[in-house]
Amino acid sequence: MTLGERITRVDSWLLDEICQPLADRLPERMPALEVGMSCQLGSLLFSAVSIIAVFVIGGMEDISNMMFNVLVWGLCITFFIGLNRMRVLVQPGRPNPLRYMLVGVRLVSIPFTAYVLYQAYDAPAPFQLPMWFNALSNIVFVVGLYFISCQPRPPQRRAREDIWARQSLREVGNS
Repeated sequence: MTLGERITRVDSWLLDEICQPLADRLPERMPALEVGMSCQLGSLLFSAVSIIAVFVIGGMEDISNMMFNVLVWGLCITFFIGLNRMRVLVQPGRPNPLRYMLVGVRLVSIPFTAYVLYQAYDAPAPFQLPMWFNALSNIVFVVGLYFISCQPRPPQRRAREDIWARQSLREVGNS
C-alpha cells in the first residue's frame, strides 16, 4: 500500500467513523451541510479577527504582510462562495458529490492545521492571541469541510394517509 493510499484511507476513516456518526445524530432541522457551512463562515470570521489583531498589534509598518494576509482571506471568501453555490449538488438520499470533490482540500488542510497549531504555540508573546485565533480558524475550517463531505440523510418517510380510505370509513360508520 502506497503512502497516498494510506492517507486516503485515514481521510475515509475520519469521514466515515467520526464525522458521519456525528452528522447522523444531528437534529432533523439541522443537516450536516448547514453545520459545515456555518463552520466555514465561523472560520472566515476567526481569520478576520486574527488579521485585524495582527494589524492592531504590529501597527501599519509591515503593510506587505498585511496585504498578503488580506489577499489570502479573500481567497478563503471565494472558496466559501464556491461551496455555497455547490450546495445544490447535495441532495437527500443521494451520494454527496462534495465528498469526492473536496478530498484534496481535506488532505491538505489537516497538516496545515497542525502546522498552524505549532506556530500558535511557538509565537512570541504579543502575537500569541492572534495566532490562536488563526489556529482556531483552521480547526473550524477542517471540521466544516468534514461535515460538508458527510452523506446527507435520506428523506424521512411519512405515513401517507389515504384520503379515499378515510372517507369510505366515515361512510361505513354513518350507515
